[in-house]
Amino acid sequence: MKRISIVFLQAVIVLIGIVALTILLWFPLTEGRAENLDLFSIYFDPFILYGYTASITFFVALYNAFKLLGYIGQNKVFSSNSVKALSSIKYCAIVVSILIVLGGLYIRLFHNKEDDPAGFLAICIVTTFISIVFATAAAIFETLLQNAIDMKSENDLTI
Repeated sequence: MKRISIVFLQAVIVLIGIVALTILLWFPLTEGRAENLDLFSIYFDPFILYGYTASITFFVALYNAFKLLGYIGQNKVFSSNSVKALSSIKYCAIVVSILIVLGGLYIRLFHNKEDDPAGFLAICIVTTFISIVFATAAAIFETLLQNAIDMKSENDLTI
């Protein structure tokens, strides 16, 4: 890939991270329960803290995607570091999907009976599906890359 493409994709990843962080900080202030709460009470709500803790894996996956693009830009795609980055992205996506399902179950079981959790649960289903798609894609790319590295090392040994 051209260097400009790699830099562009890395910039997109940084932009995704900034937007996600902005949403994490801004969303609790707009929530209906936050109208009568002070800043401390808003950000130390157990469910908000759970969301912040769960988002760590998302940011780890973004960091690994950024590193993977760096390896691609350095023409080190066929290296064990690239396989490790893809493996980490895969595991992060799996953990994110599990954490989203657990958050959805928590809301489903313990929501206020006056509230309707259908919208939140629909978002949980969609984001879990997206996370599983990312985990599957990362697993496929990891396997393909590992097979290519293995074939390359076999060819290097026979020559």
